[in-house]
Amino acid sequence: MKKTTRSQLDYCQEKMDAAFADFQNSYPAFKKTDYLDKLRKSEYSRLDTNNQIYLDYTGGSQYADSQLSKHLELLRQGIFGNPHSNNPSSLASTALVEHARASVFEFFNASPEEYVAIFTANATGAIKLVAESYPFSSNSKLLLTFDNHNSVNGIREFAHAKNATVNYVPILPPDLRVDIDKLTDHLDRSLKNGDNLFIYPSQSNYSGVQHPLEWITLAQDKGWDVMIDSAAFAPTNRLDLNKWHPDFVPISFYKMFGYPTGVGCLLARKKALNKLHRPWFSGGTITISTVQGEEHYLADGEAGFEDGTVNYLTLPAVEIGLKHIANIGIETIHERVTCLTGWLLKQLLSLHHRNGKPLIRIYGPIDLDMRGGAIALNFYDPQEILIDYRQVEALTNEANISLRTGCFCNPGVSESIHGLTEKELKACFRNKERMTFDQFLTVLNRKNGKSAGSIRISLGLVTNFPDVYLFIQFVQRFLNNSA
Repeated sequence: MKKTTRSQLDYCQEKMDAAFADFQNSYPAFKKTDYLDKLRKSEYSRLDTNNQIYLDYTGGSQYADSQLSKHLELLRQGIFGNPHSNNPSSLASTALVEHARASVFEFFNASPEEYVAIFTANATGAIKLVAESYPFSSNSKLLLTFDNHNSVNGIREFAHAKNATVNYVPILPPDLRVDIDKLTDHLDRSLKNGDNLFIYPSQSNYSGVQHPLEWITLAQDKGWDVMIDSAAFAPTNRLDLNKWHPDFVPISFYKMFGYPTGVGCLLARKKALNKLHRPWFSGGTITISTVQGEEHYLADGEAGFEDGTVNYLTLPAVEIGLKHIANIGIETIHERVTCLTGWLLKQLLSLHHRNGKPLIRIYGPIDLDMRGGAIALNFYDPQEILIDYRQVEALTNEANISLRTGCFCNPGVSESIHGLTEKELKACFRNKERMTFDQFLTVLNRKNGKSAGSIRISLGLVTNFPDVYLFIQFVQRFLNNSA
């Protein structure tokens, strides 16, 4: 295949206009999101200036120019010091931190009477706070789903270390939704006098599947503490914590509004937080400690979990970003992503080689029922031979298309869609020497003719119609070509 640039991919404007007109007829609600097209031109113009087709919003969102300028102006005008003191510069920083905390409560409609907002380095750090402090024991259960992110899968190491029981609920092809019968069975078998923790993603970062938030109350009524991984869900969906009351919610801000990175949050119900027992203490987390007496008192609430000094110069950017999303309206973002995802799914599924074989296989829902804007897929040639996703990625890079390939830190889904067995996977770990992911793929292919990776495109805040239209033009290049 010849090297391609975005300009070479671009059909004449008339054809794109005609396609857009057809799209709007099929998705009339898209008209209500026109504001985002104007915003893209004024606040995100670098995407088009640099001829970028950005389709990796589940990996990280894009930031607006005004987010940067407002944050920089605040830093230029103020004098801020470490908030662990009571001098003027420290008190100024404390005020910024608490404003940011209040903005998190407001955005997620979480009552400060019920929840605490704990700032962390990222969502993974928020998850680890729970993992290392949860009272796992031989009288505990940890229940996960096959489509949990690795940051959640890692909790099992803390559970295993304390001899807790760890179970996974499988997902069922082709839609890759949780096996509800097995979920119900596991939830019914909570340990009545023990500690039970159930964790699931409100939206799979792999397939875009959205799991019911009703499971929160269902599980809690059966004796489970519940964490929902909202990293893929919150950027394009309303998470109202006055309506739903999960015990723990890890949050990634950069996935919502791009900037800043390096700051996350754990929203925790106070009664659930009281169950946690921190395995250590640090600066900022205690009211008093002694060297000779080797004792300490942990601070109450969020202070007992915010290790060291919070990122006080960056936290104002969180408030700016949340207000930016609130001004747009999360419902507007949701509507836009839903419309564009629906069109993209139909276009991808319509692509067939001359012999009638489909070019694309989609992993997960092929309609808009309970799904988000992430689409996992692979390319197949006319002989139904898998086209290596690494080859596709190389070509998308040349075309200035940003997407994601691999297993997206979500091995359970990858194992399910590629039919990988426990025996095959355990064989890859017999040699204790560390294996790279490419070596892992090679072993699977040579021994079993299988793969473990795919391609993910994900839509978000300022995706527009030309982005998805030009991606389809790129995909059509693979029609009738041999792997």
